[in-house]
Amino acid sequence: MSPNLALTNAGSRAKQPVRLIGQSQAMTTLRVEIDLVARTDAKVLVCGESGVGKEIVTRAIHDNGPRSKGTFAVVNCAGLPETLLESELFGHVKGSFTGAYRDKPGKLESAHMGTVFLDEIGEMSLRMQGLLLRFLETGEVQRVGADGGARNADVRVIGATNRNLREMIAQGTFREDLYYRLNVVQIVVPPLRERRVDISELVRHFLDEFAAANRSPMIGVSAEAMNALAAYSWPGNVRELANLIERMVVAGRHDRIELEDLPSELLGTHDAGLRPRRERRHTAADDLYLRLTEQGESFWSSVRAMYMARDITRADVREVIRRGLERTNGNYRMLAELFNMKPAQYRSFLSFLKKHDCLLPFREYR
Repeated sequence: MSPNLALTNAGSRAKQPVRLIGQSQAMTTLRVEIDLVARTDAKVLVCGESGVGKEIVTRAIHDNGPRSKGTFAVVNCAGLPETLLESELFGHVKGSFTGAYRDKPGKLESAHMGTVFLDEIGEMSLRMQGLLLRFLETGEVQRVGADGGARNADVRVIGATNRNLREMIAQGTFREDLYYRLNVVQIVVPPLRERRVDISELVRHFLDEFAAANRSPMIGVSAEAMNALAAYSWPGNVRELANLIERMVVAGRHDRIELEDLPSELLGTHDAGLRPRRERRHTAADDLYLRLTEQGESFWSSVRAMYMARDITRADVREVIRRGLERTNGNYRMLAELFNMKPAQYRSFLSFLKKHDCLLPFREYR
């Protein structure tokens, strides 16, 4: 099972039904909202922090709706540069660009009568937003490089974002007309810290699943460890919890997780009596910058890997780069060294940043 699951999907994504874990009031309300919107064919905008389970909510809407027998296609708007994203959505014809050796349908076309999930839609460029808006208005798919011959596709489009699109509209980085096209129904997925009563059930679920997958004898969690897990703020939400439990299972030497097995940053939310301290809310960029500058992790193994796995967004990468440039006074070579890269990786570093629109103007920091 992918650690990217924020609520959970029992078994294979393609065949097994999605299971929403938790008995909190927030989860009960979420289930009702999903049930109501699944009966319709309305466009949906799923909002929530990174790691809360927006894709799982979308999958639940698809599985419980009239298009459940159709294709469920996922497009990561943050993980692809504009040209590749256009091809991924609309397809391309042979010879339209380097590497286009054959005609290829896009996700909108291949998911005809199904659902297309646009993850992190706030990361789309304005040009791509315009192309998407045209499709939503006409239903026509024009492959990249095609001279006419548009095809019609009947798909349900569901978008998701962890960004404030209204603020982006005010800043001129997101189209207002596209927002209202997508935001027919809005579902907000609550962060884990707002449904702490569900943490113990999630822990047991992930523990059972990862123990079985790794043939581990681990079967439980001590009361002290569970108290610590329940008190932590979980900035990475259920994805962070799943990753932690998997790490505990893989590295575990006992038949249960003890308090001393938990990482120090998690234990930092407790005093000697295990009473929760006041929470400090922080972002994914906070954690990543700390891992790079104080824990010696490489940019490639942390930031790039998480970005390509859709665990963080372009905005998170840009924030990490911004903080680094402030520290190095805009010097990218020093930034590469700060982020634990070898000199030979400098050009690859700049190329990655440029490709994913994260190469910030260095003069602003000098």
